[in-house]
Amino acid sequence: MAKVLGMGNALVDIMTALESDKTLDDFSLPKGSMQLVDHNYSNKVNEGTEGMEKQIASGGSAANTIHGLANMGVETGFVGKVGDDEFGRFFSEDLKKSNIEPKLLKSDTATGKAMALISPDTERTFATFLGAAVELSVDDLKPDHFEGYDYFHIEGYLVQNHALIERAVKLAREKGLKVSLDMASYNVVEENVDFLRKILEKHVDIVFANEEEAKAFTGKEPKEALDEFAGLCEIAVVKIGKNGSLVKSGEEFYSVGVIEAKSNDTTGAGDLYASGFLYGLINGLSLDKCGYIGSILSGKVIEMIGPKINDEKWLEVREMIWNL
Repeated sequence: MAKVLGMGNALVDIMTALESDKTLDDFSLPKGSMQLVDHNYSNKVNEGTEGMEKQIASGGSAANTIHGLANMGVETGFVGKVGDDEFGRFFSEDLKKSNIEPKLLKSDTATGKAMALISPDTERTFATFLGAAVELSVDDLKPDHFEGYDYFHIEGYLVQNHALIERAVKLAREKGLKVSLDMASYNVVEENVDFLRKILEKHVDIVFANEEEAKAFTGKEPKEALDEFAGLCEIAVVKIGKNGSLVKSGEEFYSVGVIEAKSNDTTGAGDLYASGFLYGLINGLSLDKCGYIGSILSGKVIEMIGPKINDEKWLEVREMIWNL
């Protein structure tokens, strides 16, 4: 089976169930966005939500996708940077427990953490301190990081470091890997439209975007945005929430539905959709089945708090996939 390498911000998620959206207003955090904050502000948000229900998990968009693939038996690795601290050790051990090959660089800076604030309607807003994660640099990447892998999956949050992305996709291409990019928060897309367009056109085979990200990139509604993405990449996916997803490759087009699920937290839904889609692709399934496996995984993860699916629901996932 093909092997998948991920690269992204190595973050520890601190997931907090909000009592109301007033907390977002108190901290000037636009609902549904990902805002970069410094260490002090991150601690301030953490302290300001003390007493609310919290969970901790290794996170970051690409890492979540890689965890999903690993849980389905795909050989995986992950490139990122952490601090030499308790959170960094937690992140590394979490990769190893899931049989993910850690390719982690170390820094004297604290490990990044994402305050994932979950609204009562399950929408999530991130106040993210990138910490050591943002120090991942061009010089950290070596050709042997990519050796033996077939796919390279990048999270869009990294596109703010243009040189890093360009170096990574160049090394991946030189080793013959297919490149997959999951867009990111809509505000990150808005700030990097020209760069993203260049990268998609020249280096990306598979692109994932939700409807807000697609609108930020193209200015168009989902179907028209999909057409534009498909003109740039081999395979394009636009996720449209409760209405499923749209998939296009060349003249092939599919509208893919969702599974029945009770949403408790949307954290990781897009990341796990990418896991399911890539799993289907690796196994030679048709694009509509790839999209449906994505829907299965995203449907199961939103029933959880946090970006991970528990063992019981993984059994349900596998049964649903076997019955396709």
